[in-house]
Amino acid sequence: FMHTHSLRPHLQLLGMALLWGANWSWGRAVVQSMPPLTAATLRFILAAILLVSWLLLKEGTRPLLRLTLRQWVGLAAAAAFGVCSYAVFFMQALQYVPAGKAATVVALNPIPTLLLAAVLFKERLNGGIIIGMALAVFGALTAIARGNPLSILAGGLGTGEYLLLTTVLCWTGYALIGRVLLQGISPLLTTATTVAIGALMLLFLSALYEGGAFIHSLQHTPALVWLLLAAMSFGATMLAYLWYFDGIRQLGVGTASAYMALVPVFGIAIATFWLHEPPHVSLLIGGAAVVAGMSLMNFAKRTKR
Repeated sequence: FMHTHSLRPHLQLLGMALLWGANWSWGRAVVQSMPPLTAATLRFILAAILLVSWLLLKEGTRPLLRLTLRQWVGLAAAAAFGVCSYAVFFMQALQYVPAGKAATVVALNPIPTLLLAAVLFKERLNGGIIIGMALAVFGALTAIARGNPLSILAGGLGTGEYLLLTTVLCWTGYALIGRVLLQGISPLLTTATTVAIGALMLLFLSALYEGGAFIHSLQHTPALVWLLLAAMSFGATMLAYLWYFDGIRQLGVGTASAYMALVPVFGIAIATFWLHEPPHVSLLIGGAAVVAGMSLMNFAKRTKR
């Protein structure tokens, strides 16, 4: 039997996948009640307050004061891609696309990063990783295009699908900036500062584009929507990231990343049972291919090491 301390990181990573899977349904419910920019801004302001408080409690101000100009530029760039732009496209997409489908597409996030890392940093890809990538891409495109990936070539995608694919590019930018500019910074410091900077960027954008709507939302948002925003901030932003980084620290990046394959599974299940989204057969087939592809990629990465 596994001891409790060795079981804990696995349970945390399971919780991370569950929270990130639920995040799509929570976001879908929130954008029915308030403008997407406002929703993204409130989510990350709440998350920034929580994360910065946790950072000051755990590490104090010294790590912040030690950051170099290059690192601050890296954190600002990471915030622009991984928080601000990602959040805007994420919330916009959920106005158009069912949460289950959106959760399946998020599985594409690591693929452009791996490909670019192979080109830019000469990281080697083995056959297992390449087959896993192809399977995950096929699965995600099957889910997006309702069972006919070739229809994408004929312009068979709507606004929501393009917005979703843009979130994948934002995440790629975030991951590569992290690789180049954020070496030697603790995961908590990176997460807290990028979320705080991203929240300020979102606040500026929402004041610019949704000024009146932002104030109106603060005054007239129902209690349930505030509860969902709190779940997105505390659960899917703060807790899930901390559990993920703790999982990497205790189990290694390969094992921690393997749990990401469960995100689309939880995403589709929660959207089906909570939002009553009908699971189209292409979504189930695509979701299964995505999980198989991600699992194969993670297994092949560990074998390579």
